Amino acid sequence: MADKYYATGRRKTSIARVWLTPGTGVITVNKQPINEYFRRQTLELIVRQPLEHVGQLDKFDIHANVDGGGWSGQAGAMKLGIARCLVKVDERLKKQLRVGGFLTRDSREVERKKYGQKKARKRFQFSKR
Repeated sequence: MADKYYATGRRKTSIARVWLTPGTGVITVNKQPINEYFRRQTLELIVRQPLEHVGQLDKFDIHANVDGGGWSGQAGAMKLGIARCLVKVDERLKKQLRVGGFLTRDSREVERKKYGQKKARKRFQFSKR
């Protein structure tokens, strides 16, 4: 068992670089504790989901650098990065994480705005006269 595992997670326009080390369950995001960085409890729960799913919440310390996007995208990127790290720790967890949907990259991106329109799909109001 190596002492440090690394993986990358992506979601929307966010990128999370995640390092997993054996420890007590301390999660650090951009050199801040998780509860200071993600101010909403729901985002913390999203980040912890893969660890809870495999029952290893207090066995690893996590250090992550996240960049780009918003809070939700960054939390989702961390979730994928943590799941990929767990697979590197123990290959037998892969099936369990795959069934839970933690190893699938959410490929949805923001649709671009088109010219002559207000937004990506919304049009200006049509006036016949």
